[in-house]
Amino acid sequence: MTVLGRSEDETRATPSAAVVALVLAAGRGERFTGGTKQLAAVAGRPLVAHAVATARAGGVDRVVVVVGHDGDAVAAAARLEDAEAEIVTNPDHARGQSTSLAAGIRAVAHDERARVAVVLLADQPGVGAEPVRAVAAAVRSGAPAARASYADLPGHPIAFARDLFDRLTDIEGDTGARHLLAELDLAHVLVAGAAPLDVDTVEDLATVRASLE
Repeated sequence: MTVLGRSEDETRATPSAAVVALVLAAGRGERFTGGTKQLAAVAGRPLVAHAVATARAGGVDRVVVVVGHDGDAVAAAARLEDAEAEIVTNPDHARGQSTSLAAGIRAVAHDERARVAVVLLADQPGVGAEPVRAVAAAVRSGAPAARASYADLPGHPIAFARDLFDRLTDIEGDTGARHLLAELDLAHVLVAGAAPLDVDTVEDLATVRASLE
């Protein structure tokens, strides 16, 4: 396992050409009882828009938002943040997060310029732009995949090299690419602080609002 720690200056200096962000925003959010989770506002911005803004601030070239549940509304919220965000609809989103990752990868795989895919979740508004830059830089430097590793546990964003795109379209279930990551010489990019909270429940939303607003 490779462990990478990069300074802010180093990550800013790394070119991000051919980096695509995949924002996974298709799930129903069964545990969230406050409406469509991706549309819940934190600091005046829907959760999906936070992920889109983070991707753009992280220097990616394309942002692809994978939608499913309440897809039209989630797509509109994403495009209010970034009119150039590309929307991919995943009709199989109920079968798990892996189907959304596969849908996003299929949408960009035909573009030979797409060399790195950085995956973000639409329910983690605490994720910052620098981890996006850092995981992309690690893959551009030769790692097959890289993920942000916080003080308490590994998390998102996760970046994948183009060589893995075919394998990513074959994953199944609701664990994303976990099994694939376990097989790789994964680069862990160290990020200070605890992993950002997933907004799974309305209680989580209240906690995140208290910390970010």
